[in-house]
Amino acid sequence: MKNFKSHFVFSKEQRNGIFLLIILIVGLQCVCFFVDFSSENILVNKAALVKFNKEIDSLKLVKLEKSKPKIYPFNPNYITDFKGASLGMSNKEIDRLLAFRKQNNWINSTKEFQKVTKVSDSLLSQISPYFKFPEWVSVSNSKPKQRLVFSYNNASKTIAKKQDLNKATAQQLQKVNGIGVVFSERIIRFRNKFVGGFIDDVQLQDVYGLTPEVIERITNNFTVKTPRQIEKININKATIDNLVTVQHIDYDLAYNIIEQRKLKNGYKSLDELKKVKDFPVNKIDIIKLYLFLD
Repeated sequence: MKNFKSHFVFSKEQRNGIFLLIILIVGLQCVCFFVDFSSENILVNKAALVKFNKEIDSLKLVKLEKSKPKIYPFNPNYITDFKGASLGMSNKEIDRLLAFRKQNNWINSTKEFQKVTKVSDSLLSQISPYFKFPEWVSVSNSKPKQRLVFSYNNASKTIAKKQDLNKATAQQLQKVNGIGVVFSERIIRFRNKFVGGFIDDVQLQDVYGLTPEVIERITNNFTVKTPRQIEKININKATIDNLVTVQHIDYDLAYNIIEQRKLKNGYKSLDELKKVKDFPVNKIDIIKLYLFLD
């Protein structure tokens, strides 16, 4: 008991210190309770505040705009189910387009797109600014004139005996069975789109209206002997901006190609591009002209 009481026995100096500490605590509590430290004379620069709020609002708008899905220019002939749905087309409208394309028909204008798909005027006005048709679609609707001219033999010639497709005239092309005035001018117009002409015979597939049979008859007598010189793109290092310079590759497809490349840790063969989402498989031979693997 004696030891227990010793914990509560203080010297005179200790008692004075405890008393002083209690007074100090109580004094500080009173100061905090009764004294108002808030300032009623806060000066606000209203002009600067308005300017600051406008900057905040503009940054919010920029962030909102960036979060919206972007639409890049595209050829409406290659719209898929997924692409059509993302553009706001109904299933029936997409089905009409796909049925039209299955018949090997091509849409060459915004007006024709609406006629085939029957999309509303409001939807058409939203998506049509992004339509990107080839330059050669605005061609004459007149039928080829029948010409009684000598036709080349359908048998294939040796390369030495074939004429250079990059130097052929319209009159020379018209000697091929199935090539009239319109088709010959269309081939030359398409060839002249590129400085230096064709890279390869396979590009004839891009000439509107030419059937595989007619193309075969052309290549039996003509071939590209002086190909256009191009700088090929390394598919395993290409950026989106690089890829969109290639025929038949738009921004959406370029993005898909790069995403697939990341998943595969690089392409081992150009033919692997056929497995890329929305890739135009029927154009693989033309696209491969512009690419190479390291």
